Amino acid sequence: MPRKKKFQKAWVLTVDMGYGHQRAAYPLKDIAYKGVIAVNDYQGLPASERKTWKTSREGYEIISRLKGKSAIGNALFGMFDRIQEIPRFYPKRDLSRPNLQLTHTYHQIEKEGLCKHLFEKVLSKNNKIPLVCTFFMPAFAAEHYGYPGTIYLTVCDADVSRSWAPRDAQQSRIKYLAPNKRVVERLMLYGVKEENIFLTGFPLPKENIGPDLKILKKDIGARIVNLDPHQRSMHKFGHILSYHLGKKNIPKRATHPLTLTFAVGGAGAQREIGAQILESLKTKIIRGKIDVNIVAGTRKEVIKYFEGVIKDIGLSKELKNSVRIIEGETKDEYFRNFNKVLRTTDVLWTKPSELSFYTALGIPIIMAPSVGSQEDFNRVWLKTIAGGIAQNDPRYTDEWLMDWVDSGWLARAALNGFSEAPITGTYVIEKLVLGHLTEVSEPEGEVESNLV
Repeated sequence: MPRKKKFQKAWVLTVDMGYGHQRAAYPLKDIAYKGVIAVNDYQGLPASERKTWKTSREGYEIISRLKGKSAIGNALFGMFDRIQEIPRFYPKRDLSRPNLQLTHTYHQIEKEGLCKHLFEKVLSKNNKIPLVCTFFMPAFAAEHYGYPGTIYLTVCDADVSRSWAPRDAQQSRIKYLAPNKRVVERLMLYGVKEENIFLTGFPLPKENIGPDLKILKKDIGARIVNLDPHQRSMHKFGHILSYHLGKKNIPKRATHPLTLTFAVGGAGAQREIGAQILESLKTKIIRGKIDVNIVAGTRKEVIKYFEGVIKDIGLSKELKNSVRIIEGETKDEYFRNFNKVLRTTDVLWTKPSELSFYTALGIPIIMAPSVGSQEDFNRVWLKTIAGGIAQNDPRYTDEWLMDWVDSGWLARAALNGFSEAPITGTYVIEKLVLGHLTEVSEPEGEVESNLV
């Protein structure tokens, strides 16, 4: 068997649409030749293509924000979601027939020339190195335009719609980087050849893991102290925790205040939940019982919204101390800031987006309502590995959140996420893509759901 060619870098392509696809690309920046490229926002992108992408992104954001606002908004979102709906897994059957979204994707590539400039002008000067995409459109376009290098496609959710597999999946040479077993099995139902699917795990930020999990173990040790105030987990699993984390990584007392981080979606959806959380926790915040991070991302209107909420509630004095708005001028700056606060985050509250995979960092997830079919499946996956718990009424967060901490539920969810979800996806992907890894072993400890 010929040896696999080794490379130093790869093209890394993403799309600027929400946060999910770029969040999956960010950890791969170390191998990105000339940096991570957003296919809908790079220097030289033709105006016609930019307009097409802009219309698509704005339409998605408007519909996402309308969900839950009114009956009409729910109906519009329902129609949109059905186009990209993930079918039930059972009974297992042939699901290779293209759906409407996939047909439209190929129309845009073949008839409208979407991504043509990128492959004929930008990537053509070094088109032998591997190509890693975190969105299906550029991967399909690469194959259509005859990109000669190896094409990889990273999946960003715990299950995927038919739109993620090529139209003629059996004949395609695209290689998939799957975050879990269910994605592997789903892609095979769509017709993707088994030899083109690699079970790698989701790419998580290196700055939250470290060599030999050094950073991660230290952070989890400090987190467990906050989430296990009555030492129920330590009494039950102390010797196991000491073995896996190392005794030196489990402090005798808290090193930071109990900290909740609430993350708003890329379209600014569910910001009202954040406001309810702050209002409910106001007294505990003022008394120093809990710190709250509100993740607003890069959207100015979301940042201003929370600044107004904090002022109206009466928490202005606590701003930047016990209450922090996590933001960034660019997506890269935002991801850096977010990953930094995750190190002292004890509980992450978010809709079950790609952030579901961050439970692998030993962070319990409180799940806000899903926005879209793929998030329903992320929710099932999180429940199956017991790394996530559905939110209770945000208006009474001050009551039930503290009960969950006192009972040890969140401590157990943190340990479940750490032990059951794949952690080293970034490192596995890098080695596989660059040719330093010829075989991908199954991510350790993952459990699959038979519920969908």
